[in-house]
Amino acid sequence: MTSEPIGSRSTDANRRTFLRRASVVAAVPTGVGLFGAAAGTADAVDRADTAGLPGFEPVPAGSMGPALNADGYYVGRIKGNLYWVTDAYYQAMFLSTRHGVVLVDAPPTIGTNLLRAIEDVTGANGRPGKVTYLVHSHAHADHIGASVLFGDDVVRIGHKVNRELLLRAGDPNRPAPRVTFDSRYTLSVGGEHLELAYHGPNHAPDNIYVHAPAYQTLMLVDVLFPGWVPFKNLAVSQDIPAWIKAHDVALSYPWTTLVGGHLGRLGVRADGELQKEYMADLEAAVRSAVKSVDPAPYFREYGPAGNAWAIFRTYLDAVARTAADPVAAKYLGKLAAADVFTYDNAAALLESLRIDAGVLGPFGIRP
Repeated sequence: MTSEPIGSRSTDANRRTFLRRASVVAAVPTGVGLFGAAAGTADAVDRADTAGLPGFEPVPAGSMGPALNADGYYVGRIKGNLYWVTDAYYQAMFLSTRHGVVLVDAPPTIGTNLLRAIEDVTGANGRPGKVTYLVHSHAHADHIGASVLFGDDVVRIGHKVNRELLLRAGDPNRPAPRVTFDSRYTLSVGGEHLELAYHGPNHAPDNIYVHAPAYQTLMLVDVLFPGWVPFKNLAVSQDIPAWIKAHDVALSYPWTTLVGGHLGRLGVRADGELQKEYMADLEAAVRSAVKSVDPAPYFREYGPAGNAWAIFRTYLDAVARTAADPVAAKYLGKLAAADVFTYDNAAALLESLRIDAGVLGPFGIRP
């Protein structure tokens, strides 16, 4: 699949230049590229600015997304009237309808490039370019922090907890949705349909599943990370057992394309299965490490001084490191950043297993 470049713009050049330099520009397009003109290789970075920073393993080619255009974004057709936008860090999805655009999420790093991407598409297909509906996947500012760009008259939709969280936050960049739902909601606009569903908390208390059945596409944010290991601390998820369960819920939908909300490419079902394998390996490694790491040295070193937190810190760090190292090694070359976040993910899973599953190790019932 090839890109069909359409020109570029020059506004806010300094910020875009920084983002373009920081972006990982890829040569593996995903979806049908419409307006993602090749950006070429990234500009050289002044090596003096990076002195002392850690080095990491190369990103596998298969984890990369399509090249960004000169403005720092890529917009492509998923199928039919369904499109996606990425800046290589975040993703949004939108439907182009006869009665306006339905947008799902408004990540601030993409920002006004969302408006440009929508203009690119609707200018070419002759449909209205105004965003009339904005669906919130969940309340986190990194995914809907540019909601303010779409004004007061856009109809915002989210789970009922999404409204509660946003009213509490009081962030002017994230207005609370006027339309809310409890378990399911069908959004029908101009002959197009999105099925919104809530299957309980996972990454966040309000995170929803956005299904476009006509296009065999699911948007589920901060659960599956196609081609990459999950973000730090299992995506900073607030309910890790439910987040793990969400993998199976996602795979129960009949999708062929996944919009995961992060990074530079779309997902396929094999990506979901691979992340499940990674998580199963990580859990097995953590459980094994709890049994194999001897806690005695940590109690001997810090116990006499009464430094309980030092005991916990050093023991738990040792368990997480023991678990993470073989898992990271297994997935190098298969999942990007296996060497970056597997330790943090092991540490988060260890805490969840301790407090949610009762895998207490030396902190269990005193004999």
